[in-house]
Amino acid sequence: MTRPDDTDTGSGTATYVYGIVPADVETNPDVSGVGDPPGQVTTVRHNDIAALVSEVPVERPLGTPDDLQAHARLLDGSAAVTPVLPLRFGTVMTDHDAVTSELLAPHHDQFRSTLDELEGHAQYVLRFRYVQDAIVNEILDDSADAAALRERIRDKPPEATRTERIALGELISHAVEAKRHADTAAVLGAIEPIAHAVTTRPPTDDYDAAHLAVLLDLAAEDDLEKTVDGLARQWADRTEVRVLGPMAAYDFVMTSAPTPEQ
Repeated sequence: MTRPDDTDTGSGTATYVYGIVPADVETNPDVSGVGDPPGQVTTVRHNDIAALVSEVPVERPLGTPDDLQAHARLLDGSAAVTPVLPLRFGTVMTDHDAVTSELLAPHHDQFRSTLDELEGHAQYVLRFRYVQDAIVNEILDDSADAAALRERIRDKPPEATRTERIALGELISHAVEAKRHADTAAVLGAIEPIAHAVTTRPPTDDYDAAHLAVLLDLAAEDDLEKTVDGLARQWADRTEVRVLGPMAAYDFVMTSAPTPEQ
Protein backbone atom coordinates (compact mmCIF):
# COMPACT_ATOMS: atom_id res chain seq x y z
CA MET A 1 0.00 0.00 0.00
CA THR A 2 1.09 3.61 -0.33
CA ARG A 3 2.34 5.40 2.72
CA PRO A 4 -0.38 7.40 4.48
CA ASP A 5 0.26 11.09 4.30
CA ASP A 6 1.53 12.84 7.39
CA THR A 7 -1.06 15.56 7.46
CA ASP A 8 -3.19 16.30 10.51
CA THR A 9 -6.15 13.95 10.55
CA GLY A 10 -8.47 16.67 11.84
CA SER A 11 -9.57 18.04 15.18
CA GLY A 12 -12.36 15.46 15.48
CA THR A 13 -10.13 12.38 15.25
CA ALA A 14 -7.04 10.91 16.82
CA THR A 15 -4.73 8.09 15.79
CA TYR A 16 -5.09 4.73 17.52
CA VAL A 17 -1.89 2.63 17.56
CA TYR A 18 -2.08 -1.17 17.67
CA GLY A 19 1.53 -2.24 17.35
CA ILE A 20 4.85 -2.00 15.57
CA VAL A 21 5.77 -4.02 12.47
CA PRO A 22 8.48 -3.99 9.78
CA ALA A 23 8.05 -1.13 7.32
CA ASP A 24 7.45 -3.42 4.35
CA VAL A 25 4.20 -4.78 5.82
CA GLU A 26 1.17 -4.12 3.64
CA THR A 27 -2.27 -3.88 5.23
CA ASN A 28 -5.40 -5.42 3.78
CA PRO A 29 -7.93 -2.69 2.92
CA ASP A 30 -10.70 -4.98 4.19
CA VAL A 31 -9.18 -5.20 7.69
CA SER A 32 -10.92 -2.94 10.21
CA GLY A 33 -9.92 -1.77 13.64
CA VAL A 34 -11.51 -0.32 16.74
CA GLY A 35 -14.40 2.12 16.74
CA ASP A 36 -18.01 2.29 15.60
CA PRO A 37 -17.93 2.27 12.66
CA PRO A 38 -14.58 0.45 12.69
CA GLY A 39 -11.65 2.44 11.36
CA GLN A 40 -9.61 1.28 8.38
CA VAL A 41 -6.17 0.05 9.41
CA THR A 42 -3.17 1.67 7.72
CA THR A 43 0.51 2.15 8.53
CA VAL A 44 2.71 5.05 9.54
CA ARG A 45 6.29 4.31 8.45
CA HIS A 46 9.60 5.57 9.75
CA ASN A 47 12.80 4.14 8.26
CA ASP A 48 12.48 0.34 8.48
CA ILE A 49 9.66 0.13 11.03
CA ALA A 50 5.99 1.07 10.94
CA ALA A 51 3.02 1.48 13.26
CA LEU A 52 -0.33 -0.15 12.57
CA VAL A 53 -2.92 2.58 13.09
CA SER A 54 -6.50 3.65 12.46
CA GLU A 55 -8.42 6.83 13.10
CA VAL A 56 -10.84 7.12 16.03
CA PRO A 57 -13.28 9.90 16.95
CA VAL A 58 -11.90 11.82 19.93
CA GLU A 59 -15.33 12.10 21.54
CA ARG A 60 -16.00 8.35 21.61
CA PRO A 61 -14.57 6.47 24.62
CA LEU A 62 -12.79 3.20 23.86
CA GLY A 63 -13.11 -0.02 25.80
CA THR A 64 -16.15 -1.89 24.52
CA PRO A 65 -15.86 -5.67 24.06
CA ASP A 66 -15.87 -5.08 20.30
CA ASP A 67 -12.92 -2.68 20.65
CA LEU A 68 -10.93 -5.17 22.71
CA GLN A 69 -11.65 -7.95 20.23
CA ALA A 70 -10.72 -5.77 17.25
CA HIS A 71 -7.41 -4.82 18.90
CA ALA A 72 -6.50 -8.45 19.61
CA ARG A 73 -7.80 -9.75 16.26
CA LEU A 74 -5.61 -7.35 14.31
CA LEU A 75 -2.47 -8.07 16.32
CA ASP A 76 -2.98 -11.83 16.36
CA GLY A 77 -3.70 -11.95 12.65
CA SER A 78 -0.56 -9.94 11.99
CA ALA A 79 1.58 -12.17 14.23
CA ALA A 80 0.74 -15.20 12.09
CA VAL A 81 2.52 -13.64 9.09
CA THR A 82 4.99 -11.05 10.36
CA PRO A 83 6.77 -10.07 13.57
CA VAL A 84 4.64 -7.62 15.55
CA LEU A 85 5.34 -5.73 18.75
CA PRO A 86 1.92 -5.25 20.41
CA LEU A 87 1.15 -2.06 22.27
CA ARG A 88 -1.24 -1.94 25.17
CA PHE A 89 -4.94 -1.49 24.42
CA GLY A 90 -5.95 2.15 24.30
CA THR A 91 -2.74 3.70 22.94
CA VAL A 92 -3.97 6.86 21.23
CA MET A 93 -1.88 9.72 19.78
CA THR A 94 -2.91 13.02 18.29
CA ASP A 95 -2.03 12.32 14.65
CA HIS A 96 0.40 10.58 12.30
CA ASP A 97 3.11 13.16 12.94
CA ALA A 98 2.95 12.38 16.66
CA VAL A 99 3.21 8.65 15.95
CA THR A 100 6.44 9.32 14.08
CA SER A 101 8.00 11.95 16.34
CA GLU A 102 6.92 10.61 19.74
CA LEU A 103 6.89 6.85 19.19
CA LEU A 104 8.71 5.55 16.12
CA ALA A 105 11.69 7.90 15.87
CA PRO A 106 12.83 7.96 19.53
CA HIS A 107 12.40 4.19 19.98
CA HIS A 108 13.40 3.06 16.50
CA ASP A 109 16.44 0.99 17.45
CA GLN A 110 14.69 -0.78 20.34
CA PHE A 111 11.66 -1.58 18.20
CA ARG A 112 13.84 -2.81 15.32
CA SER A 113 15.82 -5.06 17.65
CA THR A 114 12.65 -6.53 19.19
CA LEU A 115 11.14 -7.19 15.76
CA ASP A 116 14.33 -8.99 14.73
CA GLU A 117 14.04 -11.21 17.82
CA LEU A 118 10.39 -11.97 17.02
CA GLU A 119 11.02 -12.84 13.37
CA GLY A 120 9.37 -16.19 12.62
CA HIS A 121 7.89 -16.51 16.12
CA ALA A 122 4.48 -16.11 17.70
CA GLN A 123 2.89 -16.73 21.08
CA TYR A 124 0.69 -19.67 22.02
CA VAL A 125 -1.23 -20.02 25.27
CA LEU A 126 -1.72 -23.45 26.83
CA ARG A 127 -4.31 -24.00 29.51
CA PHE A 128 -4.76 -27.36 31.22
CA ARG A 129 -7.76 -27.45 33.55
CA TYR A 130 -8.61 -30.26 35.94
CA VAL A 131 -11.88 -32.10 35.57
CA GLN A 132 -13.27 -31.32 39.02
CA ASP A 133 -14.78 -34.69 39.90
CA ALA A 134 -11.73 -36.55 38.62
CA ILE A 135 -9.19 -34.49 40.55
CA VAL A 136 -11.24 -34.55 43.77
CA ASN A 137 -11.48 -38.34 43.55
CA GLU A 138 -7.72 -38.48 42.92
CA ILE A 139 -7.12 -36.39 46.05
CA LEU A 140 -9.43 -38.61 48.10
CA ASP A 141 -7.52 -41.67 46.88
CA ASP A 142 -4.19 -40.02 47.76
CA SER A 143 -5.12 -38.62 51.17
CA ALA A 144 -6.39 -40.69 54.07
CA ASP A 145 -7.31 -37.48 55.93
CA ALA A 146 -9.42 -36.23 53.04
CA ALA A 147 -11.13 -39.60 52.64
CA ALA A 148 -11.90 -39.71 56.39
CA LEU A 149 -13.44 -36.23 56.29
CA ARG A 150 -15.50 -37.20 53.28
CA GLU A 151 -16.87 -40.21 55.17
CA ARG A 152 -17.70 -38.08 58.21
CA ILE A 153 -19.90 -35.71 56.20
CA ARG A 154 -21.45 -38.30 53.92
CA ASP A 155 -25.27 -38.25 54.07
CA LYS A 156 -25.23 -35.69 56.89
CA PRO A 157 -26.82 -32.23 56.73
CA PRO A 158 -24.43 -29.35 56.00
CA GLU A 159 -25.30 -27.48 59.18
CA ALA A 160 -24.23 -30.45 61.30
CA THR A 161 -20.88 -30.89 59.54
CA ARG A 162 -19.86 -27.32 58.80
CA THR A 163 -16.44 -27.63 60.45
CA GLU A 164 -15.62 -30.83 58.62
CA ARG A 165 -16.77 -29.41 55.28
CA ILE A 166 -14.56 -26.34 55.72
CA ALA A 167 -11.60 -28.55 56.65
CA LEU A 168 -12.18 -30.79 53.64
CA GLY A 169 -12.47 -27.79 51.32
CA GLU A 170 -9.17 -26.37 52.60
CA LEU A 171 -7.44 -29.72 52.28
CA ILE A 172 -8.66 -30.15 48.69
CA SER A 173 -7.59 -26.59 47.85
CA HIS A 174 -4.07 -27.19 49.18
CA ALA A 175 -3.88 -30.53 47.37
CA VAL A 176 -4.97 -28.96 44.07
CA GLU A 177 -2.30 -26.28 44.50
CA ALA A 178 0.36 -28.94 45.06
CA LYS A 179 -0.80 -30.90 42.01
CA ARG A 180 -0.87 -27.70 39.94
CA HIS A 181 2.74 -27.02 40.90
CA ALA A 182 3.80 -30.54 39.92
CA ASP A 183 1.76 -30.64 36.71
CA THR A 184 2.93 -27.20 35.60
CA ALA A 185 6.50 -28.42 36.04
CA ALA A 186 5.64 -31.49 33.91
CA VAL A 187 4.20 -29.32 31.13
CA LEU A 188 7.24 -27.02 31.27
CA GLY A 189 9.55 -30.02 30.99
CA ALA A 190 7.72 -31.22 27.89
CA ILE A 191 7.41 -27.81 26.21
CA GLU A 192 10.75 -26.13 26.92
CA PRO A 193 12.80 -28.26 24.46
CA ILE A 194 10.73 -26.98 21.52
CA ALA A 195 10.01 -23.42 22.75
CA HIS A 196 11.97 -20.23 22.24
CA ALA A 197 10.72 -18.98 25.64
CA VAL A 198 8.06 -19.97 28.16
CA THR A 199 6.41 -18.02 30.94
CA THR A 200 4.01 -19.29 33.59
CA ARG A 201 0.74 -17.43 33.95
CA PRO A 202 -1.11 -17.28 37.29
CA PRO A 203 -4.17 -19.54 37.51
CA THR A 204 -7.46 -17.92 36.57
CA ASP A 205 -9.58 -20.73 38.02
CA ASP A 206 -9.36 -22.83 41.17
CA TYR A 207 -8.99 -25.92 39.01
CA ASP A 208 -6.35 -24.70 36.57
CA ALA A 209 -3.69 -27.40 36.22
CA ALA A 210 -1.21 -25.38 34.13
CA HIS A 211 -1.42 -22.03 32.37
CA LEU A 212 1.53 -21.14 30.16
CA ALA A 213 2.46 -18.69 27.43
CA VAL A 214 4.91 -20.07 24.88
CA LEU A 215 6.98 -18.11 22.37
CA LEU A 216 7.40 -20.56 19.53
CA ASP A 217 9.01 -20.74 16.13
CA LEU A 218 6.05 -20.91 13.76
CA ALA A 219 7.72 -23.83 12.00
CA ALA A 220 7.49 -25.80 15.27
CA GLU A 221 3.70 -25.59 15.53
CA ASP A 222 3.31 -29.27 14.63
CA ASP A 223 5.79 -30.20 17.38
CA LEU A 224 3.76 -28.20 19.87
CA GLU A 225 0.57 -29.92 18.78
CA LYS A 226 2.15 -33.38 19.13
CA THR A 227 3.55 -32.52 22.58
CA VAL A 228 0.24 -31.19 23.85
CA ASP A 229 -1.64 -34.17 22.40
CA GLY A 230 0.76 -36.50 24.23
CA LEU A 231 0.10 -34.75 27.54
CA ALA A 232 -3.64 -34.78 26.89
CA ARG A 233 -3.58 -38.53 26.30
CA GLN A 234 -1.45 -39.06 29.40
CA TRP A 235 -3.94 -37.08 31.48
CA ALA A 236 -7.07 -38.30 29.72
CA ASP A 237 -10.26 -37.85 31.81
CA ARG A 238 -8.21 -35.90 34.36
CA THR A 239 -7.66 -32.58 32.53
CA GLU A 240 -9.07 -30.63 29.63
CA VAL A 241 -6.63 -28.70 27.44
CA ARG A 242 -7.03 -25.62 25.29
CA VAL A 243 -4.40 -24.11 22.98
CA LEU A 244 -4.73 -20.55 21.69
CA GLY A 245 -2.55 -19.14 18.94
CA PRO A 246 -0.70 -18.08 17.01
CA MET A 247 -1.06 -14.66 18.60
CA ALA A 248 1.02 -11.58 19.25
CA ALA A 249 3.74 -12.01 21.89
CA TYR A 250 1.88 -10.15 24.65
CA ASP A 251 3.55 -12.02 27.50
CA PHE A 252 7.06 -11.50 26.17
CA VAL A 253 7.36 -8.01 24.72
CA MET A 254 4.27 -5.86 25.25
CA THR A 255 5.11 -4.72 28.75
CA SER A 256 8.57 -3.60 27.63
CA ALA A 257 7.23 -1.38 24.84
CA PRO A 258 7.72 2.29 25.73
CA THR A 259 4.48 4.12 26.46
CA PRO A 260 3.91 6.89 23.92
CA GLU A 261 3.79 10.44 25.21
CA GLN A 262 0.25 11.74 25.42
